[in-house]
Amino acid sequence: MKTKDTGKPLILGVTPARGGSRGIPRKNIRPIAGKPLIAWTIEAAQASKFIDRYVVSTEDEEIAAVAEEYKAETLKRPSRLSTDKASTISVLQHAIKKVPCDIVVLLQATSPVRNEALVDACIKEFLDNAYDSLATGFICKYVEYGKSELRRQDINGFFYDDGNIYVMKSDLIKKGDRYGKNIGRKVISRYENIDIDDDFDFWIAEKVLSENNK
Repeated sequence: MKTKDTGKPLILGVTPARGGSRGIPRKNIRPIAGKPLIAWTIEAAQASKFIDRYVVSTEDEEIAAVAEEYKAETLKRPSRLSTDKASTISVLQHAIKKVPCDIVVLLQATSPVRNEALVDACIKEFLDNAYDSLATGFICKYVEYGKSELRRQDINGFFYDDGNIYVMKSDLIKKGDRYGKNIGRKVISRYENIDIDDDFDFWIAEKVLSENNK
């Protein structure tokens, strides 16, 4: 599917946001640096010049209300896709079934720190290189203790996706594939690598967001 007027691919932004959270209760709408956590991602999506349509996928009425307060479209998610065992790919498959598109941009609410150009920079890089998928992340140099005598600077490391932004072809998602063969890897700044899983992550993210707001 392509937009009729330009022939360009239709790009859908999706933020999954279920109500349950074991690590931090009600995490997606917990206040952080002056607004609900999910609001930071909604605003980043809304600032994109490439995203044609953006939805927050949720089963939770309170999350939906907060999303709508920030002018985001909500997509009602079935309860079977709202447990902690539901996969991200299944949530995306539901989204593209309801909102047909060519490309999906997955923006997770738990990664609230993004510079204002990051979303569109990822989409542009994806399009320019005809990638099947692209992810943000960092070069990880962790090794198990006792398994290497190399100095840290001598370890090549590997790319580790940080959960901030993923761009994927919808045809792959339909087949249950998030990656494809031609994968883009975008290294981003360390502070944008923050992914909130626990209270310490939340504290760090709030410090960064508050500092950025200055």
